[in-house]
Amino acid sequence: MTRVFADRIEAGRALARRLLETHARGEPLAVLALPRGGVPVGAEIARAFGAPLDLILVRKIGVPWQPELALAAVVDGAAPEIVVDEEVMRETRLDRAYIDSQAKVQLTEIERRRVLYLGARAPVLVEGKTAIVVDDGIATGTTMRAALRALRRRKPASLVLAVPVAPRETIEALRGEVDEVVCLAQPEPFYAIGLHYADFHQLEDAEVTAALASVERG
Repeated sequence: MTRVFADRIEAGRALARRLLETHARGEPLAVLALPRGGVPVGAEIARAFGAPLDLILVRKIGVPWQPELALAAVVDGAAPEIVVDEEVMRETRLDRAYIDSQAKVQLTEIERRRVLYLGARAPVLVEGKTAIVVDDGIATGTTMRAALRALRRRKPASLVLAVPVAPRETIEALRGEVDEVVCLAQPEPFYAIGLHYADFHQLEDAEVTAALASVERG
């Protein structure tokens, strides 16, 4: 029977328990979540380890007539990381000019979210630490791949991907980007992330800032 989580908080606690089997409280560690959905998941992991929680601001670039299908993804930074799904690009016959134009749009939204969620807060230092990258689930992996590659440039000692649910083939495709993968459910066939949650409501910005604040308060 396919595993169903009550909500993102339960999923985060289940991930934290699994991660505590191989990582110790007190080790140099940072948790980085993809907003919006990954933040309440990441908050539970950060609290379990007494670790800081930060965001990886990444945006999907969808196919114009099917926005949920990821053509590429962009992550902010001094040199923004753009990862393209070459297969989708070939099948849709979209070109790099379209991707670059949409990347500019998404970088504007990334900056809006940075100000809203983080204000003037400095990024959490990950160099030399174990960096745990968290989302509430993965489908194609294009967005996550961009996030992982951008984070690798920040020189963590170890890069860990932690998600409650994802397709088996996506997890296998991402293994080469990280040092460790923790995925609690890899259903076959895989249809949608939301099917594995009883409550998978669209998070509001206020819920993201509240989750971040709850970790800072301890």
